[in-house]
Amino acid sequence: MKIDTDPKKIERVLFRGVENIYPSHEFLEARLKEGRPLSLYVGIDPTAPDLHIGHSIFLRKMRAFQELGHKIILLIGDFTGLIGDPTDKSATRVRLTREQVLENAKTYKQQAERIIAFDGENPAEIRYNSLWLAKLTFEELIELSAHFTVQQMLERDMFEKRMEEGKPIYLHEFLYPLMQGYDCVAMNVDGELGGNDQTFNMLAGRTLMKALKNKEKFVMTTKLLVDPTGQKMGKSEGNMIRLSDSADEMFGKVMSWTDGMMISGFELMTDVPDEEIVTISKSLIREEANPRDVKARLAREVVAGFYSQEEAQKASDAFDQLFKQHEVPQDVPEYRLKAVASLADVLVQVGFAKSKSDARRLIDGGGVKVGEKVMSDPEFLVNPDKAGVLIQKGKRHFIKVVES
Repeated sequence: MKIDTDPKKIERVLFRGVENIYPSHEFLEARLKEGRPLSLYVGIDPTAPDLHIGHSIFLRKMRAFQELGHKIILLIGDFTGLIGDPTDKSATRVRLTREQVLENAKTYKQQAERIIAFDGENPAEIRYNSLWLAKLTFEELIELSAHFTVQQMLERDMFEKRMEEGKPIYLHEFLYPLMQGYDCVAMNVDGELGGNDQTFNMLAGRTLMKALKNKEKFVMTTKLLVDPTGQKMGKSEGNMIRLSDSADEMFGKVMSWTDGMMISGFELMTDVPDEEIVTISKSLIREEANPRDVKARLAREVVAGFYSQEEAQKASDAFDQLFKQHEVPQDVPEYRLKAVASLADVLVQVGFAKSKSDARRLIDGGGVKVGEKVMSDPEFLVNPDKAGVLIQKGKRHFIKVVES
C-alpha cells in the first residue's frame, strides 16, 4: 500500500486529540513525510471482558495511521495482564489467572474491528505478548532491570502516595514497566501509542529500545476523556461506554455526560472537523446554542462511529420518545411470572438486580417504578394479569411482567 504523505492528513494525526509526542512532534512529522512505512502498536491488557470508550480514543488514532498506509499492531497483554498495571492504582491490583485473562480477551478483536481494519489492503495485526515475555530467563530479566533505578520507579505518583499512606508496593509492580517496555523491543516497532496515563510505561520502552536496539522509538500519548472529578471515563460507574453496548445504550450514556465534556468529546470521539468544533465551542460560550441539542449531536456522532448514521438516528429518536415526550418505549420486553412475588424478588428474576440486597438498594434510592409510582417497599407484591405490570429501573430499563 502506498504511503500517504498529505500534509493536512499528517497534521491532523499529529495534533488532533494528542497530548504529547516523544522525542518531538518534529521528529515524527519528518518520519511521516519520508513516505516510508512505519510500524506502531497499542497494547491492551485483558483485565475485563469489554473494551471501552477510553480504548477507542487511541484505537481511532491507530486507524488514522492505518489509513496513511502504516503498519499497526493490536497487542493483547495476556502476560502483562497477569501482573497488572499499577498505573493510577492506590492499592495493588488483584491478580488474574491465565484462564481469566484469556477469557476476557476472547472478543477484543471483534470489538476493535469496529474501529480498525483487520482485513483489506493494509490489515492490522493482532499479537500476544506472552509469546516473548513467558520465555524470558531470569538472567535476561536482570539485564533489563539494569536499565532502570529504584528512584525512577518510586517517583511515580501512585507509588509516592502509597508510601505516604503506608500501603505496600510489591516487587512485581516494579517489573510491569519493564515488561511493557520489552514489548516494543521484541516486535522491533517504530512507535507506540496510548493514553497519556501510560506515558511512564511507554517511555520505559523508549529507554530499552535505545539500549538494546540503538533505535529511536516514537511515543504518542493521547488525551483522556475524563468526568468532572478527573476520573477516566473508561473506569466510571454508570456512564462507562463499552464497545459492546447497543446503539441505544451508547446514546443514553453520552447524554448523561456533563456539558463541560462535550467539546473534548467531539475532539476525541468524532470526525467532526476542527473548525466546526471551534464554532460549536464559541456558540456554547455565547449561549447561542442549546447545550442539550449540542450533546444530542455529539451522541449521534459517537453512535454513528460504531454503528451507522441510520442506527444513530434511531437511537436519537428512541431517546427523544422516552425522555422528551416521557413515553414508554415501544416493544417493551415481557417476563412471565409463575406466581406472585415480592418486588425485590422480581427485580432479581428479570435481571434488574444482582441480588435481593442490590434490589433493596435500588428501591431505597427511588430508582424503581411500578406503573407510574415510585416504589419504596421491597416487599410490595407483584401480581400480574394478562395486561401485564410495567416495571421501570432507572430511566432506560423497562419490562412488562405478565402472568404465566
